[in-house]
Amino acid sequence: MTKGCSFLAVMLVMVLVCNQMGASEAATCNASQLSPCLGALRSGSAPSQDCCARLKGQQSCLCGYMKDPSMKQYVNSPNARKVVGQCGVTLPNC
Repeated sequence: MTKGCSFLAVMLVMVLVCNQMGASEAATCNASQLSPCLGALRSGSAPSQDCCARLKGQQSCLCGYMKDPSMKQYVNSPNARKVVGQCGVTLPNC
């Protein structure tokens, strides 16, 4: 399975997990909302404005994503760190 497909599979799992949580939590931390960032995460290219806007909207969720074993490898990847930096988002110390 390619990294892109693996990432999409993880995103789907996160959507399912979020759907099992309370409505307010699911509304704020939904990894599938980061789908506009997939191209930049895969290739290391510059993120779109939509990607950055969504990443900033999910900034409070990054610790949770970093602690999640199924998402950690993607959040901590060199391309993810590059995208986060280009969007002006600071990775939290969790």
